[in-house]
Amino acid sequence: MDACVFCGLISADSARWIAKESAAVAFLPLPGEEIAPGHTLVVPRRHTAAGVLDVQAADLAEVMDLAQRIAQKMVQRLGATGVCLLNASGPGSGRSVDHLHFHVVPRYPGDGDDSLPWPSGRSVHRLTGDVQRLLST
Repeated sequence: MDACVFCGLISADSARWIAKESAAVAFLPLPGEEIAPGHTLVVPRRHTAAGVLDVQAADLAEVMDLAQRIAQKMVQRLGATGVCLLNASGPGSGRSVDHLHFHVVPRYPGDGDDSLPWPSGRSVHRLTGDVQRLLST
């Protein structure tokens, strides 16, 4: 997957690594792109073009396990009072890289934006069916 920036970072071993595990890796964003000090991206090693929509379950479990451990360290070692886990999957989601990734963003007292990560607006899309019935298994 030479066209994928994350696959390129993984194969070139050229990121600012936080963790490198067999199925998942974590690294810092480009300098100046951090939402908060400690902001970390967690991605599976295996390419996933549609994010959570096409990731293998085992890879997702490894990514989530690593994201949780990093979030815990943010609270324990960085003094964060909480974290936001951000993801966008699929072509209509506004994602920036076509590879599953989670932003683990530490939150600190005084950050000021209590709405993060919620969108500031509401969708104008309307459904004709019963959402609960359509989504229930």
